[in-house]
Amino acid sequence: MSNRREFLSQSLTVAAAAAAVPGAVHAAKAPAPRRKFQLKYGPHFGMFKEHAGEDLIAQIDFMAAQGFTAFEDNGLMGRPVDVQEKIGAALARHGMTMGVFVIDGGDNWKVSLATGKAEFREKFLATCRTAVDVAKRVNARWATVVPGYFERKLPIGIQTGHVVDTLRAGAEILAPANLAMVLEPLSDNPDLFLRTSDQAYAICRAVDSPACKILYDMYHMQRNEGDIIAHIDLAWSEIAYFQIGDNPGRKEPGTGEMNYRNLFAHIRNKGFDGVFGMEHGNARPGKEGELALIEAYVAADQFKVTA
Repeated sequence: MSNRREFLSQSLTVAAAAAAVPGAVHAAKAPAPRRKFQLKYGPHFGMFKEHAGEDLIAQIDFMAAQGFTAFEDNGLMGRPVDVQEKIGAALARHGMTMGVFVIDGGDNWKVSLATGKAEFREKFLATCRTAVDVAKRVNARWATVVPGYFERKLPIGIQTGHVVDTLRAGAEILAPANLAMVLEPLSDNPDLFLRTSDQAYAICRAVDSPACKILYDMYHMQRNEGDIIAHIDLAWSEIAYFQIGDNPGRKEPGTGEMNYRNLFAHIRNKGFDGVFGMEHGNARPGKEGELALIEAYVAADQFKVTA
């Protein structure tokens, strides 16, 4: 443990120092990472800002230097075009895979596709059109979609029909651009329409498009349905993306009740080679917390690949 901690600390120091020198890590050819994870773990902005600073590109450089090969940014659509382009260039320079950004209709999920209201449908479809342009700037293939709140005045089957109809129209916009919406069941609020993987599976099958799949966030699904491996297997054909967060607390693996080493092994050995978005907070503050987070991924990544 002490040797690993010393190695991590040294690599963090080197990367942080490079990020602090203008142009040092913005050269055409990126330095080789100091380790190789078995899976495409995708950090987000702010996760390593104590070491890398506030500059977004320096944060991506730092992630790459630590061996992370993917990245996600929920707020990408709200960033200026020139910033989106810089993010895309940094990811390309490091050979990193862009994970999800959010197709955000705004209003904190109150724009509900379950209502069937034309105003919400048109706002969603307009956002899908914008998302296509955003995705091109960063070479993204997945974008998170949340259908919004229940419409309690309508039967659940009617609500589902409304959601399917609108997502099908959205998929027709996204599919030609090789961009897939990934539906995320959430545990944040009991008023949300989409809450379980089997519900998302049924919707994806009804939409029947490669541009409509499931984002299986293991933190949310541990809270809403449990029995994670069994549910992953049941919905497997429609899952295109995973996200991580231990429960309780929604922090890095090893801080809660979930056995992420077993989960990672199961998913990888089923043949999944996509992104695992690190959509969680840091359990501890400061540079020590960032170091501990990296150690947590080093530990969880120690599984045997059999497939």
